[in-house]
Amino acid sequence: MGNHSIRKISSMVFIGLGLCMAVTGCASQTPSKGTAGQTVNGTAHPTPGGTIIFAEPPQANLNWFFPLFNIQDDGVDNAQFINMLYKPLLWINNQFEIDWNSSIASKITYNRQGTVYHVFMNPKWHWSNGHPVTSKDILFSWHVIQAASAANAPSPWPYVGAGTGDIPNGIKSLKANDPYEFTVTLDHPANQQWFIYNGLIQLTPLPASAWDKYQNIQKEIKYLGDEATNPMFDTVVDGPFQLVSAVPNQSWTIVPNPRYSGHKSIVNKIIFQYEASNTAEFSGLRTGSINVGYLDPSQYGSRQALLSKGEVITPQYAFGYFETQLNMFPGSPVRRLFDKLYIRQALQMGIDNESIDQAVYHGFAPPLDGPIPQIPHTAFFDSQLSQNPYPYNPEKGKQLLEAHGWKLVNGIMTKGAQKLKFTMIYAAGSASEQNQVEIMKQDWAQEGIDVTLKSMPASTQESITYNAKNPGDWEMSNGLAWFYNGPGYYPSGGQLFATNAPSGFGYSNPEEDALIAATHQPYATPEEAMQAFYKYEYFTALHLPVLWDGNVATLAVHAPQVHGTVQYGNALTGFPQMNYWWVSSNAATSS
Repeated sequence: MGNHSIRKISSMVFIGLGLCMAVTGCASQTPSKGTAGQTVNGTAHPTPGGTIIFAEPPQANLNWFFPLFNIQDDGVDNAQFINMLYKPLLWINNQFEIDWNSSIASKITYNRQGTVYHVFMNPKWHWSNGHPVTSKDILFSWHVIQAASAANAPSPWPYVGAGTGDIPNGIKSLKANDPYEFTVTLDHPANQQWFIYNGLIQLTPLPASAWDKYQNIQKEIKYLGDEATNPMFDTVVDGPFQLVSAVPNQSWTIVPNPRYSGHKSIVNKIIFQYEASNTAEFSGLRTGSINVGYLDPSQYGSRQALLSKGEVITPQYAFGYFETQLNMFPGSPVRRLFDKLYIRQALQMGIDNESIDQAVYHGFAPPLDGPIPQIPHTAFFDSQLSQNPYPYNPEKGKQLLEAHGWKLVNGIMTKGAQKLKFTMIYAAGSASEQNQVEIMKQDWAQEGIDVTLKSMPASTQESITYNAKNPGDWEMSNGLAWFYNGPGYYPSGGQLFATNAPSGFGYSNPEEDALIAATHQPYATPEEAMQAFYKYEYFTALHLPVLWDGNVATLAVHAPQVHGTVQYGNALTGFPQMNYWWVSSNAATSS
């Protein structure tokens, strides 16, 4: 489902790589008692029953329950939850391909120019109120997207996908041909895969039979925006689960949707559980009150307490990048500094990602050199960036500042009335995150860059960092990330680094804009399209619209009686298919 430009580093993103042996020594697992299932010839087989208790990241409070997201609440935690309730038009699998069996659409055809797209919907899908999912629901979603994307859209809008994938302003028309087919026509030619993965994918159907209450679209989006924070609003769904209870800062419980048209879950319920801290979550794993969670890297030395119980630990890498954001929004008091490339270069040379990887993340955070990670490997990684263009070198960074007229005054680089003195906010509750930012602070001090650290709940940090309307609320931000799982799956950066990008931070450069635009055009061959992509990627890596950190793996943990969390973790996107998870009384085949 598009939705999700903001992806927190601490989020539980299930993107299993089958690396269990590298971390756990899986052969030594000790089976523990489960809650459901039967055993045949020593192998556990799915049978109905059981409860999965899924640990949220520290201080992550689910607060948005509408399939289309606004900017402030577009986080992976909210997205993972809402994905269990509503089906996307297109479901992207681990191979970066469309899984038509899990998609509302059954196929898409398009012309050579990339201007006309015919989308065919699978008639098997139904809402929980019995109504079929049709093009009427797509049209309703489209009208909501159009209105919620407008600059004058009422709070809590605007819609997060505005400006991504030609949505909405590049669409000439969207028309229903019949209940299960619609046509989208663009104003200009587009790279077909780019538009499908970044544009069409945003058209998540909304239940028009339940929500289309007004003839006035402004009243409609005000109504939907007001209800988006109300979890009990989701009474009509088409996904594998339905919501039965929600207590802020405590837990959110879903149960199988009996009218779901796809693979039905066999568990009794799944509880998304709030965690005050990594320590509380680790305690829950040890006692068994949590059976799907994570191991914070700061607790890695205590992993034997979990392994001895048969718990399985799997490093899972996101297809995306982890960053330190710099506030370049118009009106930001530090924009005049961060706008200067040499200052960004000095900051990047002051980040010792190699040491942070080893000292904080135990080798599970390989450094990033640009917007596409080396792990997990995809065809989008430019081999030119195998060599870091800005290796850690604080002395060189200091010299670069001095060459531009900065001088140390009382340990701080100063130029006239300006000082390289900033406050960096980061998410509370994670010891590894705190360890990382403290190392960064110490290393930047070697360059004369004075950084004050300020922690806050992840949801608060998110809402502050992405709010262009209040640019004076922050200067630097660390601990958030972008995963290529929506609104734009195709990783060409338009929603991130183009001028006025919907999920950017005020960065603007005409060469960047031109290179991004080139990736959106149709090409005669896939090879030509990829060459245009590499040119964009290389420039972006060197021009530093954000600072590149390490690609931190989630050390995902599941109890031995829980099955399917790795196999159905949807590695590339981070959106698990929880309806395939199950529990058993035999731990021997947990996966």
